[in-house]
Amino acid sequence: MIKSKKKRAIGRAVIKTGTGKITLNKRKIEFVQPYYVKEMILEPIKLAGDLIKETDIKINVKGGGFMGQAVTARSAIAKAIVEYTNDKKLKEKYIKYDRLLMVDDHRRVEPKKPLGTKARKKKQSSKR
Repeated sequence: MIKSKKKRAIGRAVIKTGTGKITLNKRKIEFVQPYYVKEMILEPIKLAGDLIKETDIKINVKGGGFMGQAVTARSAIAKAIVEYTNDKKLKEKYIKYDRLLMVDDHRRVEPKKPLGTKARKKKQSSKR
């Protein structure tokens, strides 16, 4: 089981030998909407090619928004494939394509401070 994080989203991926099924939160990957999110999640599988043709991948994602969950699922899949195949060239290929496939993004939302509407934005003050 491989774990990945992005903002508040936490994803776990499990790879087993099988028939090639890919499920996200107990649903087939074909039913994921919108289309570009589905394609983003499938990027590591397409980059791996024939290395993982006969494997089943189960992804469980919770927390965060849909884009955070998509990035988390994508990263968890890539890490799981690299661990399953023990292929250093594939890991280098993933890092060259997009570093976030192999490295978690640990940035979090900065908390709001007093005297402002956001974390850094302050109310305008007049000098006179």
